[in-house]
Amino acid sequence: MLTSTARFPRAALAVLLLGVLIALTGCSSPRQGSAYSTLLRRDPPRALPVPVDGVSPASLVNTWGAIREGGRRHQGIDILAPRGTPVRSTTEGIIETKGMRGLGGLVVTVLGPGGYRHYYAHLEDVAAQAVGEWVHAGEIIGWVGNSGNAAVSATHLHYGIYTPGGQPVNPYPFLRAGALFDFQRVAR
Repeated sequence: MLTSTARFPRAALAVLLLGVLIALTGCSSPRQGSAYSTLLRRDPPRALPVPVDGVSPASLVNTWGAIREGGRRHQGIDILAPRGTPVRSTTEGIIETKGMRGLGGLVVTVLGPGGYRHYYAHLEDVAAQAVGEWVHAGEIIGWVGNSGNAAVSATHLHYGIYTPGGQPVNPYPFLRAGALFDFQRVAR
């Protein structure tokens, strides 16, 4: 039979292990905060600004659904721009992924209002934000390039939107209805 002094170290060890497990599972991440909950409850925008500096909504081409190698369909639109042109987050949200991701090359994914994911691919470089960090609409998250399977094509941003369930959504109508970023407002 265990004495009370023998049980105390085990109880303390159990509490310590529980704290470590909670920390490792991300329970202290930004996703647990009120800003995250509020973000998920908000409706997604009906119009979005073009995420590439200097590109107007009128100059966009709807490349959604175009056939790609291997029988794939294009799940976004390509926005042509010179290498190194700033790419800005179209919405406020949380940096969910950042780094090399297969066909997309260097990518950033922002979890935005309503749980919609905004996917920015083929980047030349990424900005300093860390995964889990909050970004504001208009904040620079990367620069146009042609990484990933775009290495042999013109420099561009592949921009995609995905529902909370992972279904692709054509971003073209949202970007065509949008406007250029108001950089003075963003700078505040």
